[in-house]
Amino acid sequence: MTSTFVRQAIESDLPRLPEIERSASEAFRGTDLDFDTLSSVTPAEGWRDALRAGTLWVVDDGAGNAIAFLGAEAIGGELHIREFDVALDRQGQGLGRRLLGHVIAWARTAELQALTLTTFRTVPWNGPFYAAMGFRELSPAEMSSRLVEILKKEAHQGLDPAQRCAMRLDLGAT
Repeated sequence: MTSTFVRQAIESDLPRLPEIERSASEAFRGTDLDFDTLSSVTPAEGWRDALRAGTLWVVDDGAGNAIAFLGAEAIGGELHIREFDVALDRQGQGLGRRLLGHVIAWARTAELQALTLTTFRTVPWNGPFYAAMGFRELSPAEMSSRLVEILKKEAHQGLDPAQRCAMRLDLGAT
């Protein structure tokens, strides 16, 4: 029996990432959210910059296969989470919590000030999950212009702005 572990992504993981994202989007099927909008994925090549920057992590199934990933970009003193997915058949096993915990620890070691993201406010495995991990929802007045622009872009892509929010985890001293 092999054990899962978190590691930096490698080149050979890139083709698997769209599959993981597509699989994870299946969790939204049957919700009141627009599944067609949610099922569009970032092509493998879209993660190359994060791979080069060292801000792309995967959960390895112990046999060299990625089963979850988190892709981010460092901007100023913040790490912005662009995408975070766990393959549908591996959800509910604590893999997402472990992966996010790893990235939070990495960000602290890198002496970043915060992690940011945009997500669905009330979907249990989105806003409430991040809140349980220490993130807080930002009011419009607290949002950076970068986060405001991301939310506008998401609305333009068909995501309901009333259901979306920006969240932040301030990183204190370790």
